[in-house]
Amino acid sequence: MAIAGDESGSHSHRQSEGALHYLAKCVLKGSVVLQAVHGHMRSPSSFDVIFGKETSIELVVVSEDGVVQSVCEQTVFGTIKDLAVLRWNANCRAPILQTYGKDLLVVLSDSGKLSFLSFSIEMHRFFPVAHSQLSEPGNSRYQLGRMLAVDSLGSFVAVAAYEGQIALFSVSKSAGKKIVNEKVLYPPEEGEPEMGMELERLNVFGAIWSMCFISYDSAQSRGCYSPVLAVLRHRRGHCHNELLFLEFNIKKLEAHIISCFSQHAALALSVVDVPHLPGFALLFRMGDAILVDARNPELPHSLHRINLTILTGVTERKTTDECSGALEVDDERSFNVAASALLELRDSAIDDVKGEDPMSIDDESSKIPTCSGFICSWSWEPCNSTNPKLIFSLDTGELYILEVSYNDEHGVKVNFTDCLYQNLAFKTLLWVKGGFVVALLEIGDGLVIKVEDSGLVSRSPIQNIAPMLDVAIVDYHNEKQDQIFACCGVHPEGSLRIIRNGVSVEKLLSTASVYEGVTGTWTTHMFQGDSYHSFLVLSFVEETRVLSVGLSFTDVTDAVGFQTDTCTLGCGLLEDGVLVQICRKGVRLCSPTKAAHPEGVPLSHPVCTSWSPENLTVNLGAVGHGLIIVATSNPCFLYMLSARSSSPYCYEIYEIQRLGLQAEVSCISIPQEDGLEHVTTPDSVIGSVDEGQIAGFPSGIEIGKTCVIGTHKPSVELVSFVPNEGFRLLAIGAISLTNTMGSSISGCIPQDVRLVYVDRYYILSGLRNGMLLRFEWPVISSTNPSELPNLSSLLPCTGTSDSPLSKSTVPIFYEQCIGVNMMERPAENSLPIQLQLIAVRRIGVSPVILVPLCESLHADIIALSDRPWLLQTARHSQRIAYTSISFQPATHATPVCLDDCPSGVLFVAENSLHLVEMVHTKRLNVQKFGLGGTPRRVLYHSESRTLQVLRTDCNYGSGISSDICCVDPLSGSVLSGFKFDPGETAKCMQLMKLRNEQVLVVGTSISSGPAIMPNGEAESIRGRLIVFGLDHMQHSDSSSLASDSKLGSSSQLSSPFREIVGYATEQLSCSSICSSPDDASGDGVKLEECEACNLRVKWSFTLPGVVLAICPYLDRYILVSAGNNLFVYGILNENPQRLRRFTSARTRFTITCITAHLNRIAVGDCRDGLLFYSYQEDLRKLEQLYCDPVQRIVADCSLLDLDTGVVSDRRGNICFLSCANYSEDNVSPERNLTISCSYYVGETISSIRKGSFSYRNSGDGILKGSRIIDPLLDCADSHIVASTLLGSVVIFIRISREEYDLLDAVQARLAVHPLTAPILGNNHDDFRGRGSPVGVPKILDGDMLAQFLELTSLQQKAILASEMPNPVGTSSKCSLPVDQVLRLLERIHNALN
Repeated sequence: MAIAGDESGSHSHRQSEGALHYLAKCVLKGSVVLQAVHGHMRSPSSFDVIFGKETSIELVVVSEDGVVQSVCEQTVFGTIKDLAVLRWNANCRAPILQTYGKDLLVVLSDSGKLSFLSFSIEMHRFFPVAHSQLSEPGNSRYQLGRMLAVDSLGSFVAVAAYEGQIALFSVSKSAGKKIVNEKVLYPPEEGEPEMGMELERLNVFGAIWSMCFISYDSAQSRGCYSPVLAVLRHRRGHCHNELLFLEFNIKKLEAHIISCFSQHAALALSVVDVPHLPGFALLFRMGDAILVDARNPELPHSLHRINLTILTGVTERKTTDECSGALEVDDERSFNVAASALLELRDSAIDDVKGEDPMSIDDESSKIPTCSGFICSWSWEPCNSTNPKLIFSLDTGELYILEVSYNDEHGVKVNFTDCLYQNLAFKTLLWVKGGFVVALLEIGDGLVIKVEDSGLVSRSPIQNIAPMLDVAIVDYHNEKQDQIFACCGVHPEGSLRIIRNGVSVEKLLSTASVYEGVTGTWTTHMFQGDSYHSFLVLSFVEETRVLSVGLSFTDVTDAVGFQTDTCTLGCGLLEDGVLVQICRKGVRLCSPTKAAHPEGVPLSHPVCTSWSPENLTVNLGAVGHGLIIVATSNPCFLYMLSARSSSPYCYEIYEIQRLGLQAEVSCISIPQEDGLEHVTTPDSVIGSVDEGQIAGFPSGIEIGKTCVIGTHKPSVELVSFVPNEGFRLLAIGAISLTNTMGSSISGCIPQDVRLVYVDRYYILSGLRNGMLLRFEWPVISSTNPSELPNLSSLLPCTGTSDSPLSKSTVPIFYEQCIGVNMMERPAENSLPIQLQLIAVRRIGVSPVILVPLCESLHADIIALSDRPWLLQTARHSQRIAYTSISFQPATHATPVCLDDCPSGVLFVAENSLHLVEMVHTKRLNVQKFGLGGTPRRVLYHSESRTLQVLRTDCNYGSGISSDICCVDPLSGSVLSGFKFDPGETAKCMQLMKLRNEQVLVVGTSISSGPAIMPNGEAESIRGRLIVFGLDHMQHSDSSSLASDSKLGSSSQLSSPFREIVGYATEQLSCSSICSSPDDASGDGVKLEECEACNLRVKWSFTLPGVVLAICPYLDRYILVSAGNNLFVYGILNENPQRLRRFTSARTRFTITCITAHLNRIAVGDCRDGLLFYSYQEDLRKLEQLYCDPVQRIVADCSLLDLDTGVVSDRRGNICFLSCANYSEDNVSPERNLTISCSYYVGETISSIRKGSFSYRNSGDGILKGSRIIDPLLDCADSHIVASTLLGSVVIFIRISREEYDLLDAVQARLAVHPLTAPILGNNHDDFRGRGSPVGVPKILDGDMLAQFLELTSLQQKAILASEMPNPVGTSSKCSLPVDQVLRLLERIHNALN
């Protein structure tokens, strides 16, 4: 939201200055896991898995059924190089309260620091405990920071450079923040020698391929023990590697090589220690593995050799490069080894002098041919202290288990199994508890494998959408939000993925749009011990219907006994076999018959009884176990009712208590579960409850005799009924919210309210103005509430101050509190507790309805407003954590639990009923269609509602390896296809219109070999331009509907809603994780029909270069790049059947992408960057107008308007370039574009797409009387969606200058504050500005700003009131308005989610 104030003309002012202001937010983090470790991160009892993912870390758990569930994922604002776990050791680590008993995560990154991280339960994320500076920031090959090794007892940490340098750190025994104590270097530093001498000294040692500690007895660690490090070294010019044993003397701070183990039989690749067998190590080599006895490290020797070639039967010869398993992309996008060297960071003077690729450790002489069959990944079984077992994967994809045992009589014995599992070669293996193994791939989905006596069994997939080569952003079927069709993976794991934001739902059933006027939905049990629901109650404006829950939702209203001609205000199970209906006239108690439920009363008609207040009308009510509470208005009373049996099957309703109120009640809820006895902690929230922080629970809360109410005062209150005393007010939270001008915010009446218990009690309240509040009981603390935790105090304090928003929000006098029985005033010592308002969030402008997913105080809650959200009650202890649900806006919802759908939810949306299943345990909201081959390009054809996918590596035989296939986006089935000629490879394609005819234009390469030379020039090979006509063929997708619906077989296509209130039978929709809520195939009337597109060749041209880019121009021309040539093709008016070439232009280097906007053309040159052209139709001439001010290897580009373009390079930078300040009369080719702003993503961006967000929260943050300008809507076409090879999706939102200035000040404070600063020690501005010229304006970091929403109100206030650092090193203190910042960030958060 724009900042209040005069912004008239701000948009025109921004355009006149050519200023661009953007905010970048990563909405989908990369899925490639580069490192995986496990440890006790959240608590001493938890078993957590940590994934290192280049620019983020993710903490996950493996559930009992073998499913990986994400606990949290965190951007690190840096690049992770390696990570390991430092085990808890009471003898070596000071007992810091926040880290006691927990392991630490040790991380190496491009910050040049060794970082020690601990997981904070309160903040639900990792925090730095300490940093140790190793080197200058960057990726220098000679600086420490490439590889980690931690000894098994958590006493020492070793760090290696790419080449020539190793350091050992001892863990500190002193208290405080200091984690590492002593540092020992090898080779030792020798003063400050000249740079050439330093390089020569480091080169002598060689490249470090692998290292590990030689384990030792715990008894040795208590004495004067010198740790021994095994290092696998490679020296230039040598054909074999050497295994060195380094001994470190901690007292003398010395290190020296005590022995060298070298055998010339095979090239050694990795060395790993054997846990629980001190003094042993395994050396993995090409073709074999040997067990090394290093109990006497001065005389190491080989004990056992395993011949891996015998296991695999593979004898062919390969080079180490061929066996590396590196991620490969197409030739024009990898640019060969020499070109890719330009992508590497060179932050040190050594690299500049050396002039070599810092990632290429070995020269060509080291690439020696050896036999295949080597161990590429491995993992030890955890918690096995007797006979260590190792699971390993060969490069052929076979999995084996090796067991090492030792006894004094027989010595060491090594046994290994036969091949237990066959797949692609796994890059990472991690053996976790429960006998599960996490197996990860670089280019496809990983697996969770169960180790059983009979072998290995695959349990569940681990989704990995990388490499993501191309995307198409589509508002498919006019949904409320876009979805992305992505080309993912390479052969043989190529697939088409459908990516959506938020929590995924699986759409099971839908009805026709015939349910108008629904006012409420409820599901109830027949008996309290039932596992599944028995009845679904639908309330309309003047009608109520009751349906039986099951495969057949049958109308059983008459058999239940509910009154049908009235609107139901509430209902529920009072006791076994007794249901309650609350309506305006009163309360109706019913005992259903056997016709409604098999265990109903054996009578022909239900037994019913009623109760009504005297001359009053009920306006709302709630039902609990044995308790009914209703409220009336004018006058305002609160009634507590119950029922007693007068005869078999007959009950009477009696009044327990009546309470006179001073304000009308707006909502009521009755907690249904005891907060302590029945709460079970799932694996994904273990550690969220910190036992040391629970000081007690609010007194007086007795589930079954307590209710929560919202009032028109407005306030939320907790009321309990005490026998012989009456109603008792336990707690009250007054609601008084103001805007930045000091005016009260209207509409703060509670619409719904819930009591929640996870590690403490708190109350959630949804307001009628779309806001969500969280109240908590005050905590007694000796800490000043204004103080924030530092690095050694990770848990933020709550304090005991008044409400963080306003002191006036808490009532002072007890007489002002509603809910007081005027006839029975409690004693003075029973004053209600004043609840503390902890967090305020706006999730829309419609009233917020809260729907728990089950009858549990710790259940996640669906919040309905402008759209559905999932409130994760256990995610953040003092925050409101919410995620969007991939479903359309709904007015009502209720959980539905039946045998075939235990986690169902029934939504009412657009006058239809939708039964879906929540899949919120999925890590990614992604649907996969396996296509085979390597999908390179994807386009959505709106007329036929199909996808056109370009594939390579198809292996059709006869030399045919490339095709274009037409894919049904509902089922993923291939409808039609076109195969290219043998030896021809498709490179690009584009849908466009030529003279009112839609065509598909494809560019190919008809010669083998790379398209681009190492220097960026085009290779002298030829390509082809092919124009296809599209012939539509009717195709019904009913044949491609998923037949494995969870509600029955494909023969059961009639809807379970067929008997709902007499409406006709509807059809099942497609059962799909990402099924659209608006899919026409699920509209209850007919299945969607799509048209397959048959491709017919209209024109074909052979061109002098590979065709890498195609773009439509002015609806009558085709722009084509072939090598470094730019061609313009079109159709003459006098001959519409002929496509001819009009003109051409040449660039210095190969053209990799083309885009156009109106009459402006932008060309991406693989070395010269972005170039602007214009085409003069009268002269048939291409003319270059502007050029990029810097050289860059262009990945993709797009034009926002005539003057502004956006370009990404393969180093991970994205820049916005503009020529708005230049006059049109100066079109010199030397005129450079202006870099308006830039942003370093940290990953290679593969595609850029313009997009606008179809979902808009139009009223977000709008207060009555305030003047709001919405620049996000004004410049929707200026939004950019960028996807990366690693699977990330980043959205760039254009914002106003005033918004930019406000958020820039917020970001400056967040980037340096201990709670929100980069956890790996990076300088935030330096990281996001990497690769950008000095002085270029920055793009705001939405990931950094999003942390502001994770803080409590007290922390938010403190950060915005803190001093803002200035570039010159000084600081200025200027407090920012919390409310204004919150509204703006919430609006952006809601729009993106």
